[in-house]
Amino acid sequence: MSEKKAQINGVEMFWVEAGMGEPLLLLHGFPFDHTMWLSQLDYFSKAGWRVLAPDLRGFGKSGIAPGDVNTMEALAVDVAALLDHLKIEKATMLGFSMGGYITFAFYRLYPQRIRAMILADTKADPDTSEGRNLRYKTLEAVRQKGSGAIAESMIPGLFAPETYRDKPDLVAQLSGIIERIHPETIIATLPGLAERPDSTPLLSQIKVPALIIHGVDDKLMPLDKAKAMAQAIPDWQFSAVPHAGHMANLENPEFFNRALVTFLKELK
Repeated sequence: MSEKKAQINGVEMFWVEAGMGEPLLLLHGFPFDHTMWLSQLDYFSKAGWRVLAPDLRGFGKSGIAPGDVNTMEALAVDVAALLDHLKIEKATMLGFSMGGYITFAFYRLYPQRIRAMILADTKADPDTSEGRNLRYKTLEAVRQKGSGAIAESMIPGLFAPETYRDKPDLVAQLSGIIERIHPETIIATLPGLAERPDSTPLLSQIKVPALIIHGVDDKLMPLDKAKAMAQAIPDWQFSAVPHAGHMANLENPEFFNRALVTFLKELK
């Protein structure tokens, strides 16, 4: 696995890369970074894919410009510029949570550049008014208390009950990632999440194969909504990850990876 950096759309973007073959792009969620994909990077590079996991603008080791607002469209444009830099015309995209919102935005802008999509623990509908208000309240809490404020609010709802009980190290690891994210990045991204458009009308227009994979105990984005989203896409598959909440790829990586490999093999 190699670490790389380049100037992308005016900021230094960091990504990790492993393996050779067809490109598989992993888009992390909020407020995480590429390290949430370490289990997948190793697994899928050995399965014959060129796996790329960027830190999105302001997250992890990637820079952010003063005054940036991380709309989903702006982040999708960054992803396209990274693919241009790497001379990759088309890729399979795996978007987790916010990464799924970015995948939808990318498909609206560049439908010809997605070979297939994997939507992990994400949703197509926009925030409710209550959800938007909560994001702006969280933004003010981060202004006052720093990134720890968002860790406190998010960690209790991220995992399945057995993960809290059996994998305390994983819970602590995710909390640490959140607390390391610069407050400026959180403040730049929360409005972009709150004001993102409704992607539900897009679902019936998706002309590439799609796998929707979702934790059975996801409390942030209920399983039945994920199933309904899958069924609205013409060429869809659905996989429910047992013993997993919102962080399905980390809580049950063995099941998650096997489900993805089955889907990816059908593309080859």
